[in-house]
Amino acid sequence: MNDLEAIYTEVITEHSRCQENKHPLTCATCCQKGHNPSCGDEITLELQVEEGKVKDAAFTGAGCAISQASTDIMIDLMRGKSVEEAKGLTEKFIGMIKREITDEEELEDLDEAIALKNIANMPARVKCALLAWRTMREALEHK
Repeated sequence: MNDLEAIYTEVITEHSRCQENKHPLTCATCCQKGHNPSCGDEITLELQVEEGKVKDAAFTGAGCAISQASTDIMIDLMRGKSVEEAKGLTEKFIGMIKREITDEEELEDLDEAIALKNIANMPARVKCALLAWRTMREALEHK
């Protein structure tokens, strides 16, 4: 399997097509826009953060399969997490993509987001995979 085939695994393909998390969030307490200037992908991430927890999340926007899948996977992972847990997972994902964290056991709590690990082999797609996570980082910093 070459790098491109590895990227488009079944998990990524499934999440890029999923519409479950792609809608405005009527109960949002936080809204953050993210943009990838290198390819034009953009998302608006909406969070419902109450009592220190990410109770719900959703997004709208347009982009490539990698950015859409990464956003959908991230939302599934973050829902129900404390703000501190969400921040930790965000930093861990960014560390994985930058190859700063390579230990498989350490990455286990990223769950399906590990499917995006091989994006690090394709520098042109790294910003696509990081768009949602950087947007989440900004959203949580402003909370």
